Amino acid sequence: MAFVALVTLLLIMQYLYFMIMVGKARGTANIQAPATTGDEIFERNLRVQMNTLEQLILTLPAMWVCAIYFSASFASAMGLTFLVGRFIYRSAYIADPGNRGKGMIIGFMASVGLLLTALWGVIGKLL
Repeated sequence: MAFVALVTLLLIMQYLYFMIMVGKARGTANIQAPATTGDEIFERNLRVQMNTLEQLILTLPAMWVCAIYFSASFASAMGLTFLVGRFIYRSAYIADPGNRGKGMIIGFMASVGLLLTALWGVIGKLL
């Protein structure tokens, strides 16, 4: 379970990094709060951050339930896969949003895998 905790912290640190990059892009483009438009690179960074947040709300609980009721090793591996997918997603989205698909699919499939195995493990425990 310590590895699941480590992956959780890595995911949170990744999200923190994405937040910092939004702030940096906001400053570089001189976008004054509360504005969220006006510079394409800032907007791309913001979308990466917000999309990652949307994904994390599914991934983190699913990873922990999977770890408890299915396999901590599998949960950790899928959490790391999600992490790598999000870095690929960010890199592609910043360069050209049209190319974000590969990273999005990697992260999304890891999340779905976590959700399904978590469900499988819980149902197995209930039966």
